[in-house]
Amino acid sequence: MSPTEVKVFFNFRSPYCYLASHSMFERLARFDVHLAWRTLGGWDGRSSPERAKVKVPLTRQDVQRWCRRLGVPFVPPPITTDPTPAGLLACAAEEAGLLQDYVKAVMWREWAEGADIGQPDVLEAVAERIGLGAAAVPAALANPAFHQRLAANWAEAQALGVIGVPTFVVGDQIFWGNDRLDFLEAYLAG
Repeated sequence: MSPTEVKVFFNFRSPYCYLASHSMFERLARFDVHLAWRTLGGWDGRSSPERAKVKVPLTRQDVQRWCRRLGVPFVPPPITTDPTPAGLLACAAEEAGLLQDYVKAVMWREWAEGADIGQPDVLEAVAERIGLGAAAVPAALANPAFHQRLAANWAEAQALGVIGVPTFVVGDQIFWGNDRLDFLEAYLAG
């Protein structure tokens, strides 16, 4: 029997993706699954800028509670952080077999240390740390296929009815949010 495909729609600018990054890979590794990574960039998969302005205070309270529960720091990055460069480099990390290390390292730099992951020097340090190499950053940012992949991922998300990130899709079942990993695991176990 072939592995169950789990599509993961993920935007590096989401604090809820930060929360999920602490356990999702290990939790999904318990099952016979194929992880179909769907990185998003910009505002894709997130609340609109106007809505985000209203949500930020509540979201920060909520995420702070989650971080206390998980025992991890929460230091939000600059509000102007653009996640697109991190999403593009995720494509290179995935091709190099370093996706899990990359996701964890980038999310930590952004949400535990408050770094602006839209800055190439921040991504170069992460790329060096995980063994991808700093030269991968300018190459990924200039790669038209990676830009097309992010656009295609967003189009697929919209077609499936994805309304936020992180979202995990298995067949016609959609699990939205870091707090839905329990339901996803129960579904995969069943």
